[in-house]
Amino acid sequence: MPALPPLDLPIVQSPMAGGATTPDLVAAVAGAGALGFVAAGYLSAGQLRDQIAAVRDRTSRPFGVNLFVPWRDTDARTDAYAATLAPDAEKLGVELGTPRWDDDDWAGKLELLLTDPLPVVGLTFGCPAGAVAALRNAGSAVAVTVTTLDEARAAAAAGADALLLQGAEAGAHRGSWTPDAEPVPLRELLDAVKTVTDLPLVAAGGLADRDAVNAVLRAGAWYAQVGTALLRSPESGASPAHKDALVKGETTITRAFTGRRARGLVNEFIRAHESDAIEAYPQVHNLTRPLRAAAAKAGDTDRMALWAGTGHASAQDAPAADIIHALAP
Repeated sequence: MPALPPLDLPIVQSPMAGGATTPDLVAAVAGAGALGFVAAGYLSAGQLRDQIAAVRDRTSRPFGVNLFVPWRDTDARTDAYAATLAPDAEKLGVELGTPRWDDDDWAGKLELLLTDPLPVVGLTFGCPAGAVAALRNAGSAVAVTVTTLDEARAAAAAGADALLLQGAEAGAHRGSWTPDAEPVPLRELLDAVKTVTDLPLVAAGGLADRDAVNAVLRAGAWYAQVGTALLRSPESGASPAHKDALVKGETTITRAFTGRRARGLVNEFIRAHESDAIEAYPQVHNLTRPLRAAAAKAGDTDRMALWAGTGHASAQDAPAADIIHALAP
């Protein structure tokens, strides 16, 4: 039976899609004795192949890849929401994107990982039993992101080798794959799930200092997953403006940027558009992609998607390996 690789430290790096996770970050985390994860979200199969090769060039330690399971296609009506975004796009000098559905090159990336297996593959936004079985048959351990007790039970029944428990405190997108799943605080989720399964549990959500990591390990997690804690490292691909913003402010869960609930730092874009935001992913993600890219390039933190967990203020400006060692029990 596939299993997570042995680690020196019980820490897993969050696969932060959209550029924050770089090959340098994954390799630095793996080199420190933790488990690094390539973020395959928004990459083509070819881009993912290149990222995997780049990590392999940098380390011989085991690492994993996380895939976004395609979200269901819906008849999303985005015209009204797009109209509210037009002034922001005009200010940044860009056109809004096309609000289209896509499957994030799911089949191509899955085929890549079946023909060139890695020790671990993570799944976010879903748990297709056929893909779980195929990945396990190829020799990869499969870690499924869950946000509720029911999702945990379903993932275990589908053959998952580990469960990644994403608490309400976690930054960026909610990994939920059941309609209208309400965010559950991490400790509550961990306490519930550990009573129904013996699978290895990875706890994620707001863990940005050693005390927080120790607390979830004492509470029954096998591993602690950290993401925001690494965003200010030099290996992170987060923009300078994003890194600077992490030291202040507060977070909220919003649909304004992507049409799917995600936690980020409160800014003017969220204040202006959250009330009009619609549940339509990835259509809204594709609609706002040019706007978000232009804002990041301009350092416009009022219009950037500043993804962050609740522990963001503890993020340190230090090498990733040093951060991992500082977090380790």
